[in-house]
Amino acid sequence: MAELVHPPEGAANKRADLVLEGGGVKGIALVGAIAELEEQGYGLGRPARVAGTSAGAITGAMLAAGMPVPEMIRVMRGLDYRRFKDGPPLGAVGRGASLVAKLGMYRGDELHRWVARRLKDCGVETFGQLRLDDPDSGLPPERAYALSVVTSDVSSGRMVVLPWDYHRYGLDPDEQSVADAVRASASIPVYFRPWRVRAKGGRRSIQVDGGLLSNYPINLFDRRDRVVPRWPTFGVKLCARPPEGGPFPQWRTVRGPATYTRAVVSTMADAHDRVLMDEPSIVARSMFADTDGVSATDFDLDARTRERLFESGRQAARDFLATWDYARYLAKYRA
Repeated sequence: MAELVHPPEGAANKRADLVLEGGGVKGIALVGAIAELEEQGYGLGRPARVAGTSAGAITGAMLAAGMPVPEMIRVMRGLDYRRFKDGPPLGAVGRGASLVAKLGMYRGDELHRWVARRLKDCGVETFGQLRLDDPDSGLPPERAYALSVVTSDVSSGRMVVLPWDYHRYGLDPDEQSVADAVRASASIPVYFRPWRVRAKGGRRSIQVDGGLLSNYPINLFDRRDRVVPRWPTFGVKLCARPPEGGPFPQWRTVRGPATYTRAVVSTMADAHDRVLMDEPSIVARSMFADTDGVSATDFDLDARTRERLFESGRQAARDFLATWDYARYLAKYRA
C-alpha cells in the first residue's frame, strides 16, 4: 500500500498509486488499463505515484509527467516501434559485432531520444520536476517523487530504484535525467546496449532492464507500519491471471543446452515476482492483461495486434474494478 497516512473517506478521494509491469511492446496494454481507470473516475499521477520497469517505466514516466491520457493513447497507437531497432550497419553481422563490443545488438539511442522528447513536451526533464508537494504525505524526502523507475545494476548485483538510490552513486537525484533512468530500465539484455551511470569518483555502473530482478515491483510503495494508506496501490501485469492452486501456470520444455540456458535465465529473472504472486493480497490488487502470443521484442507488430493489446489492458481494468472494494481489502489484509 502507498506510504500515505489517512484512510479513504468515500468515493470523493478516488485515487490510486500505480505499479506497471515491464514487457516491451506489450506495454500498450498498460495504456489501455490506465485509460479505463481514468474513465471510471480514478485520479492517477500526482499527488499519487507511479512505478514501473522497462515498458512500465516508459508509460509511467509519461503519466507522472502529466501527459493527458487521450494524448498517451494517440502517441502509443501511432508509434512505429521499428524505429527503436537502431542497429549498426551490415545487418546481422553488424549487430553481432555490436553485441560483442558494446554488449547489445541495438544502440537504444532512438528510444532514449523518443522518451526525452515526450517528457520535454510535458515540461519534464529531471527528477526534481517530479518532486511531490504533498504536506499530508508520510513519505521521507528521498522518496517523495511522482515516479519510481526500477533498474538492475549488474555492477553491484542489486535492484536499484531511481531516483531513490542516486545517493548511492554520490549524485543529486533532483538533477538526474528522467529519460536516462527510463532508458536504463528498458535496456533489455542482449537486445539493447546497457546504460552506464558515472558515479561520483569516476566509477561506472552498468545498468540493464529492471525486469532482470523485478519486472513487477508491486510492493515498492507498501507501508511497513500500521498506518492505513489514504488510497490503494494497484498493479497491472501483462499476463493472464494465475490459477488458484493446481498446476503451475507456466511450463517450459527443456531439451538440450539452448532451451536449458533459456529456462535457467528465465527462472532467475522471474523468481522474485513469482514469490509475490503467491501472496493473495498481491493478486487481490493486481489487474491481469492477457498478452499471450506477443513477444516483448516484437517491434514489427501490426495494427490489429496493437489494438488487441490495448483492449486487453482496458478489459483487465474493467474486470478488476467490477469487484474491487478498498474497505473490504483493508479489512481482509491489513486488519
